[in-house]
This record gives sequence, structure tokens and C-alpha cells, in this order.
Amino acid sequence: MKHKPGFEIRPFDLYRRMVAASAAVGRERNTIHVFTEVDITTPRRLIREHRERTGEQLSFTAYVVACLAHVVAENRMFNAFRKGGRLVVLDDVTISALVERDIAGQSLPEPLALHAADKQTYRQIHDQLRAAQQQRDTPHGSLSGGTWVARLIPAFLFKMFIRIAARNISMAKRYGVVGVTAVGMFGPAPMWIVPLSGATVVVAVGSIVERPVCIEGRSEVREHLCLTLSFDHDIIDGAPAARFARRLAEILSDGAALCEDAE
Repeated sequence: MKHKPGFEIRPFDLYRRMVAASAAVGRERNTIHVFTEVDITTPRRLIREHRERTGEQLSFTAYVVACLAHVVAENRMFNAFRKGGRLVVLDDVTISALVERDIAGQSLPEPLALHAADKQTYRQIHDQLRAAQQQRDTPHGSLSGGTWVARLIPAFLFKMFIRIAARNISMAKRYGVVGVTAVGMFGPAPMWIVPLSGATVVVAVGSIVERPVCIEGRSEVREHLCLTLSFDHDIIDGAPAARFARRLAEILSDGAALCEDAE
């Protein structure tokens, strides 16, 4: 009988090599982080009530994107990126949201660019995310569809390619400089995600936990979202970042985006 070595060797595929290169470039950024918890009891209640009425499960990620786009539209300098000694401030608020999809037999997160997100309703953003999740083996033009990169660029030049793309105006207009990742929502306990990204602003959605809160002298259990906001410190200082985080928390808490869309 042939002795088995006790391990299996698999190829380090294109996707994983591109992710590793992106993470390495992301570590080169001067990034600052804001960790917070946001009371999302009201929007979560609205989403549950909608499901009870219709049977449809609304996307909470779409809600985060809609709220974030509104705050970015109020603060244009957060929609900028550095190109050498200049800042390029984009007119269009494009939010890239990670969507987990089945591509070539693998479950992979892929960024979906949502253009003019501040001008879209929650429902429009929701429908785009759901449509992207249901597509199979059809890339949106991001890393999972980057087979042309493998043919044209050697693996050792991936980092250089990503650095160049991060300073390219056409790429910024296509994918935006603001991102949302919601992989942490599936955690069973309080959990914050610290992303590695080359974007100017990244909102990482962590887990949802219940917290006792004192309201008008009585204790009430409220749902709180663990949230991490990461900023490129070359562009954004700590005080504006804190104000941005506070404003986002206000909008996330009130559920207005869901109500306005229903109306």
C-alpha cells in the first residue's frame, strides 16, 4: 500500500494571489480606524416587519450603502484620492460593496460598483445587490474576472499594477474610492473587522449584538451594530473622521432610508 504524505497541495490561484497583492498594498496606506457601535433597533424592526408582510428579506448591506452614500455626498473630501502631489475629488458617489458569489465552483467576495449611490433609493441599491448575488460565473470586472491580468502581467508585478490602478482616475471613476464589506455580520458574538484596502473610506460591518440600554429610566434591550470605519490619513484627519462616523451612526439609527423608500 502506498503511504500517503498526510497533506494535500493545491494551487495558489489567481484570485488568492491578487487578494494577497491587494492586502500588501493596503498595508502601505497610512490608515486610521474608528471602532463604534450603532443602535440599529429601528431599521432592523422595519426590515423584520417588511419580511412578515411580504416574505421578502431585505438586504441590510444595501441599507448601509444607502446611508453611507448620503454621508459621503455631504462630505465631498471623503470622495477623493491622492494622485502624487494632488487630490482628485470625484463628482459621482460610487460605493463598492463586496458581494459573495459562486464563481467557478468557489464562493468568492467580489466588489460591485454602485454608481450615483447617493441619488438611488434603498430599493434600487437592494435590487442591484440581490441581482449580483444571483449571477453565477459572470464576473463584474473585478478580481474574479481578471484572467487577462494573468496573461499580461507576471505575478511578481501584481503589486505594481495595483499601485498604479489606485492612482488612476478612470479606475477611481469606475470603482469609486469608498467601500463597504459586510462579511462580519455572520459572527455570533461582538466582532469588529479591520479591513486592508487601498480605498479612501472603508466601512466594515461587524456582528449585531443585543445591549441593555437605559431609556427614560427603564432598561431596554436594543440591537447594536459593531462597525469599523477606516480612513486614508493622508487625506482625512482624525477629527473629520470622527464627525463622519458620528453622522453615519445617526443616519443608520433612524431608519429613514427604509421609510422614504416605502413611501
